[in-house]
Amino acid sequence: MPDEALTQRPMAPNPAEAEAQLKADAAADATAAAPESKDFAPMPQPPEGYDPREEIMDRVVAAIKTCYDPEIPVDIWELGLIYRVDMDGQRNVEIDMTLTSPMCPVAGELPEQVRQAVLGVEDVNEVKIELVWEPPWHQGMMSEEARLQLDMF
Repeated sequence: MPDEALTQRPMAPNPAEAEAQLKADAAADATAAAPESKDFAPMPQPPEGYDPREEIMDRVVAAIKTCYDPEIPVDIWELGLIYRVDMDGQRNVEIDMTLTSPMCPVAGELPEQVRQAVLGVEDVNEVKIELVWEPPWHQGMMSEEARLQLDMF
């Protein structure tokens, strides 16, 4: 006698039951695949052409503006001591800066102060400071804001 498990066939449901079962299975699959709803608004998409590095660079400049030459009550950005600020795709920042004079008493401290300030900016990975002497700094490199603060107009 043949094995019953191999010879028994399930009875086919009538068409209405088959359709209802298909719908129930589809609904169960959709529920299992869909994440639980928490009534959150969809995440807004950034505007076309948006580059997050621009925002980070704004924060880098703001951090640099917290650094002052202790002899001059104007931040080093407005003094014109920062010659170059670049950021690569990995959010590593390179800064070329100078001092008001090669004999500046904070020559060893100010570049490190700038590095630490920029390292504190969220999303910045590494900071490299290069102290440069060309072109030599002169008062004409100061911003108008710095000249007004120092009564040099």
